[in-house]
Amino acid sequence: MRLADFEQMVRRMGAEVPPHFLDGVDDIVVSPQTRPHPLRGDVYTLGECVPLDRGDRLASRIVLYHGSFAALARITDAFDWRAEAWETLTHELRHHLEWGAGTRDLDAFDRAAEQNFARHDGEPFDPLFFLDGEPIAPGVYQVDDDVFLDRVVRRRPARVDVTWHGASYRITLDAAATLPAFIALEQIDEPPPGELVLVLRRRPSLLDLVRQRPLWCGRAGAERLPTR
Repeated sequence: MRLADFEQMVRRMGAEVPPHFLDGVDDIVVSPQTRPHPLRGDVYTLGECVPLDRGDRLASRIVLYHGSFAALARITDAFDWRAEAWETLTHELRHHLEWGAGTRDLDAFDRAAEQNFARHDGEPFDPLFFLDGEPIAPGVYQVDDDVFLDRVVRRRPARVDVTWHGASYRITLDAAATLPAFIALEQIDEPPPGELVLVLRRRPSLLDLVRQRPLWCGRAGAERLPTR
């Protein structure tokens, strides 16, 4: 289904939702982006409920990702675009209603987004901020468009193997890297819309309360490993 046709279908679906379920939903929009699952090669994120800063009121934007629907349609026999879109829309609306009931800490998520902006701008940031992001798989967190792969290690490794969207990759660390390290991975197939960041850190200790460890930020190419 073309993007324009999908957008028109989603608009019609939004009009079918009872108005009281849409209280606080500022927009229902379609994005052309593709959102691959961080671990499984045949899974894509079809939609998202995005919290919005509207001062003293709860607000959300519901986003459906046309690229993800198209990718899933290519690998799924008899893919039902309408049924999948309706299920995704109602699922994300449930997220919005749950937030309205106070079941999600939006302040922590907003703080994580602010710290991630600081990381992008080369400013000091809390090395654990990403843990307040959206958990999307074990040890995997999303903050806005960036996805973080969390690895707790005893010492700085020379190489690290990671899994992304069903494929295995090997990352060789820069000799200058220290812990904690934030390493933006390059040469990844089907990356997220933002950065895919490998975080290497030691387990927090009491010393961390009195001693701030310097952060290391860099980039590294990922070598795709053969499928076994």
